[in-house]
Amino acid sequence: MYAKKACELVKEFSSSESGQLSAFNSDVFAQVIEECNTHFSQLQSLLRHGCYGLVPILNPPAQEGACATPISISDVADQEQSLEEGLDNQTARNADHFGALIHHLSLVRNKRCLMAYVYNRAEVIQSLGWIKEAPLPEEIQEKLSSSEKDYSQNHSATIRSYQLEMDIDLAVDMVPPKDPYIKVRVLEDIGSVALSDQIANLARHAILFLRRTDAETYISQGLMEELTD
Repeated sequence: MYAKKACELVKEFSSSESGQLSAFNSDVFAQVIEECNTHFSQLQSLLRHGCYGLVPILNPPAQEGACATPISISDVADQEQSLEEGLDNQTARNADHFGALIHHLSLVRNKRCLMAYVYNRAEVIQSLGWIKEAPLPEEIQEKLSSSEKDYSQNHSATIRSYQLEMDIDLAVDMVPPKDPYIKVRVLEDIGSVALSDQIANLARHAILFLRRTDAETYISQGLMEELTD
């Protein structure tokens, strides 16, 4: 069935856990591309043969008052044969027309499925870029295609360049906090770190009040947790 492989790609992505990526299915992706090339070749072939002769018709009846031209038996036989050939041509033309339509719609469906697969994976890569430090961890890199790896690197580089130029950290909470300081618990032994307003010893299980901007990076990396009680 046409476009079956393309639908498999979409179903594969939709079955993945939200915000997570499965390995890029290069085998099925290549099969869909090959099917698209086949549809395109068949469509071109049908369009090249899209000019058909007109269906021949019998001699029209003589107008009233005009002298009718006698028609011989052989003329009638020739016209009947021409009519049958014309009907055959019309049938062939209809078959080619619907064949071209099927190839066209299958090509469009494959294209939509491929674009949905690539676009939605790119959306996940973007979201991971906000919560993971560049480059992405190796376990995520292994699931990306070469194009997706380039996209991830370019996306991260663009964000870093903008942040340096504007002197702003886009990774912090976009909602204005009620207090610039938050209460956190250190989950892993980080050691002595120079923060924006102090030098703190971030030992495991330590509970501290830190600036939100200082703590956000460690929270996103899973090294700290915010205490809200």
